[in-house]
Amino acid sequence: MFIVGLLNTLLVSFIGVFFASVLGLLIGVGRLSQNYLVSRLSIVYIETFRNIPILLQILFWYNVVLAALPSPRKSFSYFDSFYLNNRGLLTPEPIFEAGSSFILVAFVLAIVGVIFLGRWAKKRHDLTGEEFPIVKVSIAILILAPTLLFFITGQPITAEYPVLKGFNFRGGLTIIPELLALMFALSIYTATYIAEAVRAGIEAVPSGQKEAAKALGLKDHVILRKVVLPQALRVIIPPVINQYLNLVKNSSLATAIGYPELVTLFSGTTLNQVGQAIEIILMTMAVYLTISIVISLVLNWVNAKMAIIGR
Repeated sequence: MFIVGLLNTLLVSFIGVFFASVLGLLIGVGRLSQNYLVSRLSIVYIETFRNIPILLQILFWYNVVLAALPSPRKSFSYFDSFYLNNRGLLTPEPIFEAGSSFILVAFVLAIVGVIFLGRWAKKRHDLTGEEFPIVKVSIAILILAPTLLFFITGQPITAEYPVLKGFNFRGGLTIIPELLALMFALSIYTATYIAEAVRAGIEAVPSGQKEAAKALGLKDHVILRKVVLPQALRVIIPPVINQYLNLVKNSSLATAIGYPELVTLFSGTTLNQVGQAIEIILMTMAVYLTISIVISLVLNWVNAKMAIIGR
């Protein structure tokens, strides 16, 4: 139960950090948009979800939104492969057969190749000033290498699709409503604070930097990607570290809706069974402490790499 709870905690934390980062970046940039509608909607989003307690948001998504979804027989269907109902989101489940490990190896090698390609492109830019389409080439490598090996090895990865049988679906992969509710609430709530950190970081970049970039004839999206964000990250990363830590710790509120994470299973069910409160509570606290320290060490290392070194 400890292992299951730990894996579920890491799962929801990873998903929440990813979606909160993407959403927070978009909302933070939209907050400073010259488009009146986009900037106003971003402000409304931030002020609304930031000022509602996270526990209430979790309960809202679980007891109001997801509970109002139709029964399995009346599920929302997408491409006849994905189904959404009050029992969760059903997706095709991949089945890995003999030879599928080669595809994983190809994907890992593609990642390594992209890393070295990025370093080469940076050195080339520093020496010649010429841009290399690193993003497009990297995406092509990450997609084409595993896909090519997929067909060479005889398509060893298949999918099992969910099929309605009786009153419920059989087969496929089910994402339970508890996970969906927790993912929505944590991502939306944490994204509001990340958005404000992004806004502060962008505003901290001197306006002369943007004016100089415009004088060179650069487009707005290039200025944001090449000039503003690299400098803003030095201001954004420190407060974002705190938000990642808060997201991981807020995942313990999943016990309110019965999601089987560490607190629900280990500090709840296991504690009621064995009665060893001191050992179980200390182990649970140690897990959250370890996860938080690891996140802090990694992001502090990234922050140190991004910092301007005085001469």
